[in-house]
Order: sequence, then structure tokens, then C-alpha cells
Amino acid sequence: MSAVNWFKYAAPQTFYVLAGRWIPWLYAVAILLAITGVYIGFAMAPTDFQQGEAYRIIFVHVPAAWMSMVIYLAMAFWAAAGLVFNTRLSSMMAQALAPTGALFTVLALVTGSLWGKPTWGAWWVWDARLTSELILLFLYIGFIALRASIDNPLRADRAAAVLAIVGAVNVPIIYFSVRWWNTLHQGASINMSSAPKMATTMLAGMLVMALAGWIYSIAVALVRVRCIILERERHAMWVRQLEEVQP
Repeated sequence: MSAVNWFKYAAPQTFYVLAGRWIPWLYAVAILLAITGVYIGFAMAPTDFQQGEAYRIIFVHVPAAWMSMVIYLAMAFWAAAGLVFNTRLSSMMAQALAPTGALFTVLALVTGSLWGKPTWGAWWVWDARLTSELILLFLYIGFIALRASIDNPLRADRAAAVLAIVGAVNVPIIYFSVRWWNTLHQGASINMSSAPKMATTMLAGMLVMALAGWIYSIAVALVRVRCIILERERHAMWVRQLEEVQP
């Protein structure tokens, strides 16, 4: 049996077709997981003995915060790959991930404020984790704005890649901020070195919602990267042929 030539999918034309096949399935799985996660979190999970029903916002807030960091690392990875190996598709993937990462960061900040009001008595405090998460949002916005401000796509890819790589330093700061500084924010919800400090149902709800968010992010990124491919490859013959078939 011959080995699969994965490198052929690095070509924008081939990847465009492959992504189009995966998108409907990814959306379907993401929707099913989101429905399941919401049901577990808001119907099956027990009421917290300290915070009551207000704690249930963690089923949106915590997965959104996780995704904001994971997507940034994925964006930085693809940006670095495009910078080092000069692969167009890698830079396109980084560009496609940025808006979704910014969206999850905003969602994490907003839900965090909604959770902070009944817990801390304030919508916002300049807590180390909140501040570093806000900086993450500025990094996403800076990445998007920098790309948009440079007309030459290759120069835009390189400049944005440098910003993404440097900005990746902020991700471990967000994660470890509650250990490094005395903050109001609670510690990590899940610690790999110890058993979870919550009910199994609560943990399951957060993990399912996080998985739904990740698959949704992949689906949206594939939709966006297909649009970017058509825009940046608009002079290629295969794009012209595609436009003739699908006006």
C-alpha cells in the first residue's frame, strides 16, 4: 500500500476542495456537542453550594477562555510555519484563525465580567489574569489590523507572523498568572497534576463545550480560509474556471 502524500494538500487548490468537504460535517458535530454541553451544564450539573446557579456561566466562560489561548497558539504556529517555510497556505490559516480567536477572547472577557459581578461585587478589576486576557484581545486586533494595513500579501504575512510569535509569550502569562501573582481570580479549573476539584458532571460539561468550541473554530477557519484562497489566488486559472462553473 502506497503512503498518503500529505504534502499535496498544502497546495491552495487541493486544500480548497478538501476543506469544502469537511465543513458541513464539522458544523454538524459542533452543533451536537454544543447542545450536549449546554444540557449537561444547565440541566444535569448540580448547583454549586457557594455560588448557587450563578456559577453555571463557567460552562461558557471557561471553554471560551481556553479557546482564546489555544487559537492564539495555533495562529502563531501557522504564522511561524509560513514565515520559516514560506508556505502560502500556512499564512492563510493564521489569518483565518485570528477573527475567531478574537471572538472567543471577547466572549471570555464579557462572561468573566458577568460572573465577577455577583462573585467579586465588581464588573471589572485589574486582576493579573483579566489584564493579560485583555492584552490577548489587543494582540488579536493588532494582528488583524497589521495585516489589513499592508497591501502586499507577502509582506503582510511576514509582519503579522513576527507579531504573532512575539505575542505568544502572553499565553503562558495568562495561564500561570494565578500562581505567579496574588489575584482575585480563582485557580485553574483543571490541573493535570491533581484530581479535578469539581463534580464529574461539571467537568464533563466544560470539556464537551470546549470540544464544541474547538470543532466550531476549525469549521469557521476552513470557511474563512477558502475565502482567503479565492481572494489571493483570484488570478489563477483554476479560480477562473471555478467562477465560471459557480457564478
